[in-house]
Amino acid sequence: MTQYRWVRTEPLRIFIGFDSKEPVAYHVLAHSILRRATVPVMIAPLVQSALRASGLYTRERGATESTEFSLTRFLVPALCGFRGHAVFMDCDMLCRVDVDHLWDEIMAHSAAVLVCQHDYTPREGVKFLGHQQTVYPRKNWSSFMVFDNSRCAALTPAYVNGASGLELHRFAWTDDHQIGALPLDWNWLVGDYEPNDAAKIYHYTLGGPWFDATNDCDHADLWFEESALMLHAEQREVPA
Repeated sequence: MTQYRWVRTEPLRIFIGFDSKEPVAYHVLAHSILRRATVPVMIAPLVQSALRASGLYTRERGATESTEFSLTRFLVPALCGFRGHAVFMDCDMLCRVDVDHLWDEIMAHSAAVLVCQHDYTPREGVKFLGHQQTVYPRKNWSSFMVFDNSRCAALTPAYVNGASGLELHRFAWTDDHQIGALPLDWNWLVGDYEPNDAAKIYHYTLGGPWFDATNDCDHADLWFEESALMLHAEQREVPA
């Protein structure tokens, strides 16, 4: 008997934080997603300069914001018109699975936002590029988020531009029971957690292989392999 697969009518929207100091991280992550996807996806970089030019993002950069997308990530529901689902990912990640599997998690939960609910304290006091490591409850929960956009109506541009960074990253904009838990292998913290060959998403939160100082971190070989595949172009004969 033929098995018919349910087909979604809209692509999975994935927003990736973009930082001008590490554009290669964005491109390799996007490639790792596209290479494995079996469903249509739409990938968009969150470029702060573009968000400012559009008037959506107006706040000054704070001293504790280590990347250009530290707070712009919370504009994702507004960018989607508060409709459907969307994913946010830090750029310093590598996808190792078909993102279609995220739909299994979405269908299994009833929540405004799904995150990996890490319970840890960073071992390092300094992040990549010499940025101070900020320690707070729910650290790294916001580095990978699956939004049910209609249930995140509090995240208006006005709120995102006015709320404190801690309010945003600690999810003060929703009720605790609206924060669903994803398995940690969707946001495996390289260097903070033990090596894990089965992780779905590697998060090089202490600095990725694209930086000289951390080019020998755990699972660096997988990132370099993905980078090489991205740069590969099949050679074809040019017609005479």
